[in-house]
Amino acid sequence: MNSEKPTSRRRIAVRRSGIHGKGVFANTFVPAGSRLIEYKGERISDEDCYAEDGASTHTFLYMMDNNEIIDGGRNGNDARWINHSCDPNCEAVEENGRVFMDAVRPIEPGDEVTIDYSLYLEARYTAALKREYACVCGTVQCRGTMLASKR
Repeated sequence: MNSEKPTSRRRIAVRRSGIHGKGVFANTFVPAGSRLIEYKGERISDEDCYAEDGASTHTFLYMMDNNEIIDGGRNGNDARWINHSCDPNCEAVEENGRVFMDAVRPIEPGDEVTIDYSLYLEARYTAALKREYACVCGTVQCRGTMLASKR
């Protein structure tokens, strides 16, 4: 049984996003420092991760600091729909083997909830790779890619 409240009563809701596909939006005012949602999903190994369709950069995978991977596409929750922004209003916080999304600034009702994916790849960041991981967040601070700086 799902213990979460119906979407209309929750602080967040999933709906179509101007950034990408589906997104998570605030239903109510969210003060800075508030915890919004835990990122849930099945814990998978590196081997399982790479065995998946490697042709797509669109995944619901969250790699934790300890290199454990949470696959939000398998038994995940609404957190998997949080889109990237180069000027995010939330950050991922790891505590005791769990990942939570916390507001870093106030979020108004109707605002999309975002985090900076800060994706890091070992490969050289070529123009083609940056295009493959292009960012379309539209913020003034947009760096044009979801990839983290190697500097």
